[in-house]
Amino acid sequence: MASANKIFIVYACLAVLCISGIGIFISEGSTIGIIACIFGTVFIMGLGFKTKRRLRQSESSNQ
Repeated sequence: MASANKIFIVYACLAVLCISGIGIFISEGSTIGIIACIFGTVFIMGLGFKTKRRLRQSESSNQ
């Protein structure tokens, strides 16, 4: 497995944990936890998309 795919798996797992955390904190009634998990999800998914864009740009410049 390429190293780029490994980082995407890590990003995906972290995003799933944050999304699951939203549900957990909803059941707990913790507004701060919900907000933190929403920001975490947006941040992690943003990192994933940014990494994917950088990877595509580097691949297109190498060809």
